[in-house]
Amino acid sequence: MARVAVVTGGTRGIGAAISKALKAAGYLVAANYAGNDEAAEAFKAQTGIPVFKWDVSSYEACAAGLASVEQALGPIDVVVNNAGITRDGFFHKMAPDQWRAVIDTNLNSLFNMCRPVIEGMRARNFVRIVCFYSINGQKGQAGQANYSAAKAGEIGFVKALAQENANKGITVNAIAPGYIGTEMVRAIPAEVLEKRIIPHIPVGRLGEPEEIARCVLFLVGDDSGFITGSTLSANGGQYMA
Repeated sequence: MARVAVVTGGTRGIGAAISKALKAAGYLVAANYAGNDEAAEAFKAQTGIPVFKWDVSSYEACAAGLASVEQALGPIDVVVNNAGITRDGFFHKMAPDQWRAVIDTNLNSLFNMCRPVIEGMRARNFVRIVCFYSINGQKGQAGQANYSAAKAGEIGFVKALAQENANKGITVNAIAPGYIGTEMVRAIPAEVLEKRIIPHIPVGRLGEPEEIARCVLFLVGDDSGFITGSTLSANGGQYMA
């Protein structure tokens, strides 16, 4: 029987690549999205992957959304916490709502997405949870105190949840991408990319969303059962922790 996977932020960018890769590998995929109905419907039409709209920063929305996925597809075996936002600004100018929005979407969403389903997962003896850390959570980034704090907090969550659930067949791991060639990154002016970003990446290029998707496929598969509480860095050598 096919395993059921939920991917937050699963209709665009890295999330879309993950959703497609999981479907191609035989998973039943539910792609969550927050607000872009047009993009979500285009993704659904292109891929045949069902889409589910809810805000991952809300516990109630996550509980209801996850219940609707399980009603449609069955018990959830894989959770990929990919959704994230940025609200950049230097800390001395940062507004409280910039701070809260990023913490709620990037960090509190992990509780919101995992808590409603963790008890059922513990009873099934096979579950994979993957969270998206970041190179900027590892090294920090000026203008991103909110984002760096949220991403650094994710790794503590991953390590703790991994320890609590290892004996129940549940693995919890993180992926820390560097600069990936998504629509958002490629919108950066070419001069900035070529002079200030790519020269700091030892492999000499941006990563591709499909490369991150392949990292996810490994971590959610049967062969990764002895790996938990770990971070897989995929940044072209830009930062080595």
